[in-house]
Amino acid sequence: MEKKRVLFVCVHNSARSQMAEAFLNKLGEEFFEAESAGLEPGNLNPIVVKAMQEIGIDISNNPTKSVFELFKQGRTYDYVITVCDPEAGEKCPIFPGKVTRLHWFFEDPSRFTGTDEEKLEKTRAIRDKILDTIKKFLVQESPK
Repeated sequence: MEKKRVLFVCVHNSARSQMAEAFLNKLGEEFFEAESAGLEPGNLNPIVVKAMQEIGIDISNNPTKSVFELFKQGRTYDYVITVCDPEAGEKCPIFPGKVTRLHWFFEDPSRFTGTDEEKLEKTRAIRDKILDTIKKFLVQESPK
């Protein structure tokens, strides 16, 4: 069976989309192959890297990618899932083929304020929400 291809998109490909990609590749590897990209790729958020390491997932060497570069390369996906605010999600290019577009809004960890520990605590909450959403996606979209 050919795996369904999923692209997660957020603004900088530094936090939310990286977490979603890692979770889907870990939990849904039998049926799905995930990638992530950003509208304006930045650098991985070190607090997100730490939050993921706490649960045994290392994303520290993941590159950040441009959604427009993937589009120009002619990549195709079965699902394109934006994980940023709706306004940013509307800037995502339309990939060719039969694509299911979904939007899951999660707060942007790069906008969190406070001490590093406070930012980490807020990031853990987003991480856990993304994980729960991925689990629901797997229940709904995995072949029966």
